[in-house]
Amino acid sequence: MDLAYTEEEQDFRARLREWLLKALPELPARPSPDDWPGRRAYDLGWQRRLYEAGYAGLHWPVDAGGRGATPTQHLIFLEETERAGAPYVGANFVGLLHAGPTIAAEGTAGQRARWLPPVLRGDEVWCQGFSEPDAGSDLASLRTRAVRDGDDYVITGSKIWTSHAEVADWCELLVRTDPEAPKHRGISWLAMAMDAPGVTVRPLRTLAGSTEFAEVFLDEVRVPVGNRVGAENDGWRVTMVTLSFERGTAFVGEVVACRRTLGELARTARANGRWDDPALRRRLGRLYGEFGALWRLTQWNVSESERSGGVPGIGGSVFKLAYSHARQELYDVAAEVLGASSLSLDEEWVQSRLSSLSYTIAAGTSQIQRNIVAERILGLPKGR
Repeated sequence: MDLAYTEEEQDFRARLREWLLKALPELPARPSPDDWPGRRAYDLGWQRRLYEAGYAGLHWPVDAGGRGATPTQHLIFLEETERAGAPYVGANFVGLLHAGPTIAAEGTAGQRARWLPPVLRGDEVWCQGFSEPDAGSDLASLRTRAVRDGDDYVITGSKIWTSHAEVADWCELLVRTDPEAPKHRGISWLAMAMDAPGVTVRPLRTLAGSTEFAEVFLDEVRVPVGNRVGAENDGWRVTMVTLSFERGTAFVGEVVACRRTLGELARTARANGRWDDPALRRRLGRLYGEFGALWRLTQWNVSESERSGGVPGIGGSVFKLAYSHARQELYDVAAEVLGASSLSLDEEWVQSRLSSLSYTIAAGTSQIQRNIVAERILGLPKGR
């Protein structure tokens, strides 16, 4: 992999920096973390600015509405927007990082035309309806039923940990369409309108006090058969495409953010005298090396995704496993550097530390990632 920047890539970076210098001061104040309608409007507003400037869906294929940028340009975009303090995808993350790329890879021409432009323009928000109370890590055990009735599926069941459900327009939904088939083969991937009759959303409050997740109850909800992405009962394969995006490239921007956070911690430690502790310096140094390695792995994963037609491979599980634990250690070190101030829930550091605890569970637990690495990369036999 050639990590040197070409003249064209350096020019792209310069133009992006210039645009960010003009665009960021024009943004309104960030809404309160508890104001989800306000956060939706803020995040969609930023997405609209990106769209109008030609930066929305930068790495998406041109025929999916993107710019068809190279992997390196995509990484430059993430580096520069994070360093400038630009908003992240926020409430748009499922549409931009999971559902949208899945539809681009697996959807029909009509589905791509219907759903992808509104995501890129900042018109619609998506949520993810995968996990259920009895189907988390063992996702293929899901029980939400979809019974065919003419041109519709009639859906009954419930989902949990549905991100941003209370402000979403659409849900990427996994349902069981053949209860008699082996559990991995009777699943279908649907796009469900969140305002459909029979959909009830109940927000869940997290350890950090946020309500970014929700339970979603489905009582005979009708979804058109035309909203199915992929063939009936082929949803598990489509889901693997979704999860490859979720684990392989969706965390790219967060690695950049963690590297910036690490630099801030080092400066704070120098200012408050904790830098004199050699054990702390060793931990910071090790994390510096670890996040540097994760960034290189990110570059490799993104390049591999480009070479394989835009869908990340199983190397994303290696990244997800390493990144989840590195992020948790980063915020453990943050508590050590900040001392008593790290106990205040009003501090952004504390919110980030509490959030980091979920990373070894979200998007596939670390145990699941270890199984994938062992079986699919190392070729070890399946455990009993």
